[in-house]
Amino acid sequence: MSIFPKVALRLEVENYLKEGFTNKEVVLAFGKQEAERKFETLLNHLSHPPSFTTVRVNTHLASVQHVKNLLFDELHKQFNGLTVPILQHPDLQDVLLIPVIGPRKNIAKQQCEAIVGAQCGNAVLRGAHVYVPGIVSASKFMKAGDVVSVYSDIKGKCKKGAKEFDGTKVFLGNGISELSRRGIFNGLPERKGIGIRMTEPVYLSPSFDNVLPSYLFLQNLPSAVVTHVLDPQPGEKILDLCAAPGGKTTHIAALMHDQGEVIALDKLPNKVKKIKQNALLLGLHSIRAFCFDGTKALKLDMVKDTEGEPPFLPESFDRILLDAPCSGLGQRPNMACSWTLKEVTSYQPLQRKLFTVAVKLLRPGGMLVYSTCTITLAENEEQVAWALTAFPCLQLQPQEPHIGGQGMLGAGLSLEQLKQLQRFDPSVVPLQDMDIDSLKEARVEDMIWLANKDCIGFFIAKFVKCKSIQEKDP
Repeated sequence: MSIFPKVALRLEVENYLKEGFTNKEVVLAFGKQEAERKFETLLNHLSHPPSFTTVRVNTHLASVQHVKNLLFDELHKQFNGLTVPILQHPDLQDVLLIPVIGPRKNIAKQQCEAIVGAQCGNAVLRGAHVYVPGIVSASKFMKAGDVVSVYSDIKGKCKKGAKEFDGTKVFLGNGISELSRRGIFNGLPERKGIGIRMTEPVYLSPSFDNVLPSYLFLQNLPSAVVTHVLDPQPGEKILDLCAAPGGKTTHIAALMHDQGEVIALDKLPNKVKKIKQNALLLGLHSIRAFCFDGTKALKLDMVKDTEGEPPFLPESFDRILLDAPCSGLGQRPNMACSWTLKEVTSYQPLQRKLFTVAVKLLRPGGMLVYSTCTITLAENEEQVAWALTAFPCLQLQPQEPHIGGQGMLGAGLSLEQLKQLQRFDPSVVPLQDMDIDSLKEARVEDMIWLANKDCIGFFIAKFVKCKSIQEKDP
């Protein structure tokens, strides 16, 4: 059941998305009314969190069962003795699923209020506490220790430091303030840490702030699927072309039993630092992270590569993951996106530049996996259609495991090709109300099915390079 408004988009962006989801191929197959209904359902789902929190176990350091036991004890403490099941995914053995309880509708709203920004609000709905930088406004009488109702300013209209706000706001639950209003807005920009500790969130999700950090990585379900689809093997040389913050990079290394070489690239120094920190924390030594622009990762002269640093010689990697920069419109929960149409459509050319580099860096017989966390046709199926035309050396491959749905009509791909793609579309199931009683009665198989469907919007394509590129660039 929907308790939040659908994701707020600029009209030009919503119309652009609608045009993609109601394209001629889709309308011909399903009818205009069904295509429009499905699109509206998707927008509604995007503003709500997925039904499950997904964590990946670092199997390099511990067994899944051991970590599951530790996590069970941790959640028992977090939820004040409430017992919530932890499920091991049958097709992704290193993935654990924790049901999200909610929406909880009987939470009493308090007179004392705090307003947080939209991004902070999204994090709260996924189990986070409210950190000081995310607080935009607080009641003038708020003191440390007060019970506070927390709201999200989804349209970004609240002024920093305001004492009250009557604009559009969405209730996220109650918490206890760690600081007074004055302590929050006293002109110390460097003040960090928790500002409000959530005690009665509308959606009850576990907090993973410093919880078993060497054993667990908080990761959306499709993001964990991607690395299994890549299927890295011990001893291989693998490139993660756009790697930050390192979730998939560390997953690759773990699946390879830390044997081989995983090269991770990102062009922002602070993000590369994060990759290195995560590799260190998870005890993985096969990862080498470089601050480098992926579009320039191909070595243009054929001088022998002796340093093992970017740029790289052509056809020097066994497998490549291109988890491409994208418009990110599949992320959940997302109550508002202020991006212009120009911003949303700016990613396709960059993705093609990166893809071209990836194809040239891949050895014949090697595997290339392309993924995005967005829902647009242009960044997903259209890119596949373009790639198959631009690079005759590539062949689309079936994926294992195949948990998402097939690709969307509209890019001219055949039905057989669409079946080889994975598009995770949360609109295929109704929004869920989940409480402790319904969990006790639920079958494990039904919960796994729901977790597979009610996740973020995501896309995966897998290619094999059949032969070396002899001809000129396409």
